[in-house]
Amino acid sequence: MSGKIKILYLDDEPENLIGFKASLRLNYQILTAVNVPQAIICLNDHPEIKVVFCDQRMPGKTGVDFFEEIRVSHPLPVRILLTAYTDVESIIDAINKGNIFRFVKKPWIEADIIWAVDEANKFYLANSMLSVKNDELQKAYNELNKFAYSVSHDIRGPLSGILGAINLAREIDDIEEMKEMLFLMEKSVKKLDTYVLSMHDYYSLQRGELKITEIDFNKVTDELKTIFIVNAKINNVAFNVNVKQDEIFRSDYAPLRLILNNLLSNAFKYQDRNSNNKSVEVVVEVHNSVATIYVKDTGIGILGSHVSEIFNLFYRSNSLEVGSGFGLYNVKGALLKLNGEIEVQSILHQGTTFKVTIPSI
Repeated sequence: MSGKIKILYLDDEPENLIGFKASLRLNYQILTAVNVPQAIICLNDHPEIKVVFCDQRMPGKTGVDFFEEIRVSHPLPVRILLTAYTDVESIIDAINKGNIFRFVKKPWIEADIIWAVDEANKFYLANSMLSVKNDELQKAYNELNKFAYSVSHDIRGPLSGILGAINLAREIDDIEEMKEMLFLMEKSVKKLDTYVLSMHDYYSLQRGELKITEIDFNKVTDELKTIFIVNAKINNVAFNVNVKQDEIFRSDYAPLRLILNNLLSNAFKYQDRNSNNKSVEVVVEVHNSVATIYVKDTGIGILGSHVSEIFNLFYRSNSLEVGSGFGLYNVKGALLKLNGEIEVQSILHQGTTFKVTIPSI
């Protein structure tokens, strides 16, 4: 029954509804209503209705009036008018007000109804796909706008810093001051390099296909430890990694590493600089073909009102550290490719825990 096209037929004559349902019930799922309020309730309760038939001549409200009403409240169902009258004025009203798809004359012939439903279903599917594509296009357009603004802002910032340091360096003779200018330039170049790498990750996730291999989380975390251990020592952050994997796990190494790298990068970046007990902890557990990863830090935390937004493109929740706005968005994109999920628990000025679950492929 669920695979059949669902049709609503509105007519104030019960015998017409009975005949319609009896003739077509084997091919379609038929819902009926004897008045407009019943029809509206039916449309609300069954959003999957694809085709609406309505008699033109009804007491209180014509079929055209009914279609004009649901054109706004229920725009997706395709509207077909049943009428024994063919005056030009009714036809014009039906087209202009009700935006109908077809007329079917009464008394109707089963073959005409079947043909009308089949055509209406094609039209419904085309409109539904177009609606989805329009939504996707609007989302892409909005993202492109943010992308263009962010690129111009985030690339120009480091470049301006480099140019400013160069201009100052022209007037400096002291070696120590020159070293300070070089340090500032190096900082800007690194920031620009990080941004470019983030963009590379972003496009790799958008366009790349999965490359499935066996994953040894001990090797993955050992590789990341060599990257972050220096940061941990310099900033006096206790860095602990614990892996429990006694079974084979298969996934794509690149997005998996990207997830861990970005979460660890944030964990170190947003530490409380005034704290004497800074720490970052990674726990990986593989059980029943699911990898559960915890990344915990004792950082500055995230405001509760910001938690739902941190995975948006270019979103920055904190002004103390300047990020690219790509990191957690890329994490979300990578998890989407791996059919994974992420949860966040954070307390302001105490720390944040990210919990990631990824199924083996």
